[in-house]
Amino acid sequence: MSIFDQIGGAPAVTAAVDDFYRRVLADPELTPYFENVDVKRLKGHQRSFIAAAIGGPEPYLGRPMREAHARFDIQPAHFDRVVDHLVATLSGLGVPGQTIEAIGATLAPLKGEIAPDSSVRAG
Repeated sequence: MSIFDQIGGAPAVTAAVDDFYRRVLADPELTPYFENVDVKRLKGHQRSFIAAAIGGPEPYLGRPMREAHARFDIQPAHFDRVVDHLVATLSGLGVPGQTIEAIGATLAPLKGEIAPDSSVRAG
């Protein structure tokens, strides 16, 4: 059984994305990234991405992560804050720790694409 099915499918992903963005948008260190961003549209992309990443039935058809996030110049520490909010969201929804770890293992490799270390980029 996929992680997508284990957590309750599309309704669970929707609940997680809604709670996740509530947390992220309330974080003063992260809110500047969302100025002039259509959050409703963003949530749709996020639901699609997460569902696909955790074994949902539909493939993710959005832009590559590096391309989608390049204009934001996301700092690695801010990526980590987002991950912390995701873990808090999933924990709050009763997702077992082992499942949260599996989701984290799926998403962790994206850090280099979403928030490349500026010292590496400059070097």
